[in-house]
Amino acid sequence: MHDGGELQGIQEVADMLGVTPRTLRFYEDKGLIEPSRIGTTRVYRRREVARMQLILRGKRLGFSLTDIAEFLDLYDADPQHLEQMRALAERVRQRITELEQQRDTLDQTLADLAKLEGEALARVHAHDPGGKLSSRTIATQGIDVRAEGGL
Repeated sequence: MHDGGELQGIQEVADMLGVTPRTLRFYEDKGLIEPSRIGTTRVYRRREVARMQLILRGKRLGFSLTDIAEFLDLYDADPQHLEQMRALAERVRQRITELEQQRDTLDQTLADLAKLEGEALARVHAHDPGGKLSSRTIATQGIDVRAEGGL
């Protein structure tokens, strides 16, 4: 095959997209792309490369294969892509809400861990005013700060 041409081989497309040929075969098996064949060789047209770019972007943004398949189906069915854009906007809003909830949970977990760390270190310093015990020493010697009311 040649660079910039209409048809590209699996390795060329994989290299261009930063994926493995196995990844391309996976999405082919899922019915999301349909490369042509010349004999037993898979060849990819611009359409399949563009679909793979959409698939990879969708995966990077956290969409399921089902969501991605729906977007691709709408893209093919609607030449103006209005339905696809409506569905995409709705699903993007849902994903934003999911991620905001995850961020809130993560922020709370980080705050809880920071508080716990501070309490543990305060307890260590209370029992080791000269600073002879480091956090690493506590961990390697198995000193249990939980026994002092940590967790």
